[in-house]
Amino acid sequence: MSKVSELVFAPEWDQPVRYIERTRSYYLGLGYDNPYVWAHYTEVPFSPLKKPLNQSVLGLITTAVPYDPQKGDQGPGAPYNAAAKFYKPYQHLIDTNADLRIAHVGIDRKNANMEDSHCWFPLEAAQQAKNEGKIASLSPHFYGMPTNRSQRHTLEIDAPMILEMLRADHVDVAVLIPNCPICHQSQSLLARFLESAGISTVVMGAAKDIVEYCGVPRFLFSDFPLGNAAARPHDASSRQLNFELALRLLESAPAPRTTVQSPLIWSSDPSWKLDYSNLERLSKEEVARLRKEAEQADRKSTRLNSSHTDISRMPSSA
Repeated sequence: MSKVSELVFAPEWDQPVRYIERTRSYYLGLGYDNPYVWAHYTEVPFSPLKKPLNQSVLGLITTAVPYDPQKGDQGPGAPYNAAAKFYKPYQHLIDTNADLRIAHVGIDRKNANMEDSHCWFPLEAAQQAKNEGKIASLSPHFYGMPTNRSQRHTLEIDAPMILEMLRADHVDVAVLIPNCPICHQSQSLLARFLESAGISTVVMGAAKDIVEYCGVPRFLFSDFPLGNAAARPHDASSRQLNFELALRLLESAPAPRTTVQSPLIWSSDPSWKLDYSNLERLSKEEVARLRKEAEQADRKSTRLNSSHTDISRMPSSA
């Protein structure tokens, strides 16, 4: 490599998106006061594998939701759909066709793919790992973790329910795949909870700052748009590579707070990183419209789930 090429730097914005900073500025700009307080810890629980990975039962935990046609548009290009949200952890048989959607959370709708579910749910890659003998088996179920802005609700209600499901299925290790900013916090809190209970975990995520700010044992970071943390769309090799990296991380992490970044690049043009919740890229008219839409969506979500959420300082679409 020449000295000249070493002086040709990447654009300043070609780095992991700072979602905490970005969303704080975004919602303050829309008129919301009292910025959201994100979960943050200095100590992180860590549970080493209790048996070799090829003798372990693996469970997948998602923040995606099974498609319900009665709950409005959830397909490619769908706007934020509060009606499709779920508020209680679920389990779903893994050997049935599960049509999982992500329209109910605040993904990167401009850049993320909403058609190829491999991008947010690595079931095929997990099944391949099982067929190749890298894990003993998959859990008979996969599990749905609600996205809740209340950390107390996540830790005291949702996480214990997920743990109970995993124990009933004799799960040894868990792969957690979040989608939106709050999804990344909820899954990080769950990873910490499960590790404290003796289940080894790895988070496959795209919001590096949120996951590392919370503090998790193992984190596979993909510098992809929110909603597509597991793989690039219609790219089987990326699915296999990322899941293989997640499995290696389960085996090899020497201590908590071990982060591995996937070598995969989303696009040769990194300008997509400037789009998510960036008021500087919107007109005054768009800002006014978004503020009205966010308020309406938040009121609708609150009506649907008034008994499940604490008072929030961020709209439900986050």
